[in-house]
This record gives sequence, C-alpha cells and structure tokens, in this order.
Amino acid sequence: MKSVPTLVLRTYPAPIELRTPRVLLRQWKDSDIDAWASMNADPQVRLYFPGLLSRADAQAEAERIRAAIAQRGWGLWALEVPGVHAFAGFAGLSVPGYEAPWMPAVEIGWRLMPTAWHKGYATEAAMAALDFAFTRLELPQVVALSVPNNAPSHHVMDRIGMVRDAAADFDHPRVPDDSPLKRHILHRISAKQWRGHAAQV
Repeated sequence: MKSVPTLVLRTYPAPIELRTPRVLLRQWKDSDIDAWASMNADPQVRLYFPGLLSRADAQAEAERIRAAIAQRGWGLWALEVPGVHAFAGFAGLSVPGYEAPWMPAVEIGWRLMPTAWHKGYATEAAMAALDFAFTRLELPQVVALSVPNNAPSHHVMDRIGMVRDAAADFDHPRVPDDSPLKRHILHRISAKQWRGHAAQV
C-alpha cells in the first residue's frame, strides 16, 4: 500500500499576530461576525464561490477558522486595518481538509470586503503570511487555489511571487459537479522562490 506523505506543522500555544505597516492579522473577535456575515451575503464577495452564505453558515465558518487558530496559533487571521477598518476580512494560511493530487500542502488565502479592495491590503497581508510560513513554520512550499477567471486573486498571487502550476489543475471536491466553478487552478511558491522574490520587493 502506498504511503501518504504528511506535513509536520509547527504550532504555538497562543494565537500569533502579524503586523505590517498598515495591517494587523489577529485572532477573530465576536465583534467581527456581523461584518463577516454581511460580506458573505454580498454577491460581489461571493462571485467566485458556488453561492452566498447565510448568517448561520458564515458564523459556522468563522468559528471553524477561529478554532484552527486557537489550535495551531496561526491560520486565516482576521484582517484589521487600524484606524480604517476594525474588520476587513481575512488573510492567512490554512490546511485543506479534503484530498487533492497536490496534497499535503498549506494554502494561502484572503477574502476582503469590497470597501477594502484595491488598496493593496490583500497583497500586504499575504506577504506577511508567506514570511511567517517560510521563516517560522519553515514550510517547503505554499499553494493557492482559484477558479480560472478569478483575475483579482491571480493578480495578488503574481504580486506575492506565486507561479501557476498548469499541470495541477483539478476539480474541487467541495464544489458541486454541475457548477461552472468546479474546475480550479493551482499556484505555488517554494521557500527558495519566496526568498528570491522577497529580496526584490
């Protein structure tokens, strides 16, 4: 029987916070939930997802994210822009809970409310998350997923130095088979690629 590779992931006893010149990545607060539910009921935010989230589903997702941070010390942090947005969405790292040809891996992701778009917050937060992934978690690589026509996310992936792996296109197991969003593409960045990119920015 073929053995399944695993990742050894470093954990921390308390939630880590990451700060950049403009953004704070932190553990979630109860006060974040109203804004989170509102943004996930927005068709603009959910354009590249199978559907909108009810408040109950949005709250359940937030609790899962929050629990993962409590367990590992890191995850999909709440994104705050101090003095501008008390809560602007999330950015950070996650461990996919499904099987895929490119697993095991740690995924980077972000989801921001429209009032926080086009300000560079996602890129700034994602760069901080990659720095954490490679310098503190010492991961060999990080991946990012998207549907083929999600140009805004692709632009962020390009800016943070990720490269598309065209051979790794796959059908997302959590998207309905009849959905036009079933097919996903994969971007990767290795520790070596990140060091080279970080030296140039």
